[in-house]
Amino acid sequence: MDKRFRGVHTALITPFTDIGTVDYIALEKIIDFQIRSGIDGLVPCGTTGESPTLSHEEHDRVIRQTIKLARGRVPVIAGTGSNATTEAIRLSQHAEDAGADAVLLVNPYYNKPTQKGLYLHFRAIADSVNIPCILYNIKGRTGVNLETETLEHLMNDCSNIIAVKEASGNLDQMKDVIKAAGDGFTVLSGDDNLALELIHAGGDGVISVASNLFPTEMSRMIHSAFDGNWGEAERINSWFSEFFRMCFIETNPIPIKTAMANQGWCREIFRLPLCQLESAEHRRQLLSIVSQMADDSRNRRI
Repeated sequence: MDKRFRGVHTALITPFTDIGTVDYIALEKIIDFQIRSGIDGLVPCGTTGESPTLSHEEHDRVIRQTIKLARGRVPVIAGTGSNATTEAIRLSQHAEDAGADAVLLVNPYYNKPTQKGLYLHFRAIADSVNIPCILYNIKGRTGVNLETETLEHLMNDCSNIIAVKEASGNLDQMKDVIKAAGDGFTVLSGDDNLALELIHAGGDGVISVASNLFPTEMSRMIHSAFDGNWGEAERINSWFSEFFRMCFIETNPIPIKTAMANQGWCREIFRLPLCQLESAEHRRQLLSIVSQMADDSRNRRI
């Protein structure tokens, strides 16, 4: 069974400087913190990394730097999806050349392809590289759902399509995917709040937003579940529950990046059309819970 991507993989934020360029000094500190905290893998240039606003040059460099800074200590799953198949192929081939362990391929967004179009898109990318491909199903962001039947065809026809990040928000669909996939295919949750339910149903972990700030606790929660220690896993999940909700109180990655900035990991700078939190009340609620959780974490009360 190829389960090398089992566990908790952090969907990294992309920190920016005061003048709006990528802050590679902050990125290095974040990556080192993640690995020292026991995370299982890193995912640069995904949704949480504001990838749609990165230039091609920046996108390539963030992936190269993440691989360089990780130094082989954990796998790097490079976000290389696009709504243009040719662009996704170029990004994926660059990631492979840079040494990525896998690529993460989001559903094409805006153009809303048919299921046949999705099949042809993902197959073309998978055929263009030799490293593992992880598909990323998130209808809420892309306007199209990767149906389980289509995923089955892809996993049967493309030997390097070995996993899916399921962020449909539909637990029934996630269970159907697990049932269809069999033992050799990895199913990761794209929703922190559904990660334990996915594992309970036979899934393999999570690509996490919350672990940007609390990697130790996310890792302990998921690995407790793997070990069958469900009481501990549920206890940590309860500790996280309000934070999971707050991470999506406004568009991701606005809340998590705001929380990271509050704790000194980055500047609170986004690229338009993303911007700082609209609601002062949302900010107050978010930073209040982050402060309490950070205190719990420092004093090992969790």
